[in-house]
Amino acid sequence: MLYQYCAKTDPGRARENNEDSVVFDAATQTMVLADGMGGYNAGEIASGMATAFIKSELSRWLAEAGHGANTKEVRRAMEICVGNANLSIYNAANSNAQYAGMGTTLVVGVFLGDTLLVGHIGDSRCYRLREGVLEQITKDHSLLQEQIDAGLITLAQAANSSIKNLVTRALGVEGQVVLEVNEHTVLAGDLYMMCSDGLSDMVDDPAIAKIAALEVELEVVAEELIAAANANGGRDNISVLLAVAAESAEKRGLIARLLGK
Repeated sequence: MLYQYCAKTDPGRARENNEDSVVFDAATQTMVLADGMGGYNAGEIASGMATAFIKSELSRWLAEAGHGANTKEVRRAMEICVGNANLSIYNAANSNAQYAGMGTTLVVGVFLGDTLLVGHIGDSRCYRLREGVLEQITKDHSLLQEQIDAGLITLAQAANSSIKNLVTRALGVEGQVVLEVNEHTVLAGDLYMMCSDGLSDMVDDPAIAKIAALEVELEVVAEELIAAANANGGRDNISVLLAVAAESAEKRGLIARLLGK
């Protein structure tokens, strides 16, 4: 499977600084997105530390492991790297009064052949668009999601809730954190989208799906998603990381030979 990537971030229309951070490493098929929180510029520090640390450490491990690593090993590597990043942010917050209480949400993904391992903490999300159908493949770690799961609030009520941004899990606020990791089978043509809540709070799923399905370059899709969030108010920083899957030339050639084409 071949993958193409694109990452975009924008401060939005209501904030001067950008506390989101988003990176990818095409060589090791690694993606990381973080949405920071905290006073002053602490959120920006936390998210930047998270993406830089995890990309560096995880990409290095994947490069050294080569193609021999299995999903269990990659999952463990993700957990270790995120745990180390968590401790680094936590220690920085506790040794510098200016950064006290800082933390960040996180989405981290690794493509391993035709499998995606995606881990997350907080309410930044990962979606999959497959054959025109958009599906959220992460579940928010938030008070609002807990209320939805408990049947205390409907999805319609949740859309206008005043507690949208209260996360129940974040990177860097405690000495230990649990990364929720799930595996997904990838099909050729799939589009995967990581995003901060600056997009998901401003643009509903049907509108996201319509833009994501556009037959244009990934960069244009990312720009259109950010433009839609800004057009709806842009009340927060907006970050998008896109990855599209395609069959390798070798596999396409093999299928053609098997079909006698």
